[in-house]
Amino acid sequence: MSRIRIATGAELELDGDLLTVIEGLYREVTLKTELQVSYEEMLRVIQDLVSQLSEEERMHYLVESLFLNSVTYENERAEAYLRKLGAGAPKKARARSARR
Repeated sequence: MSRIRIATGAELELDGDLLTVIEGLYREVTLKTELQVSYEEMLRVIQDLVSQLSEEERMHYLVESLFLNSVTYENERAEAYLRKLGAGAPKKARARSARR
């Protein structure tokens, strides 16, 4: 497994799992700046990480990222649809289903 260095100096081991990279970014950038990282700063850190990846690793993480984002999108759409369906239900029925 290869390793990449985050702008903070910390190293991340690439194990093929996108969530490992996301968690590393969160710990090393977001938390260390006490949640004060800007969009531009995070984008620069991510661009730097991507520049350290091989072509094969970039392809792997892009595919995993698109998959994760498509699942997240589907879940958000389903949740919005279920909320819409629940909005038309009488209050007593919603309260009963919330207790289950």
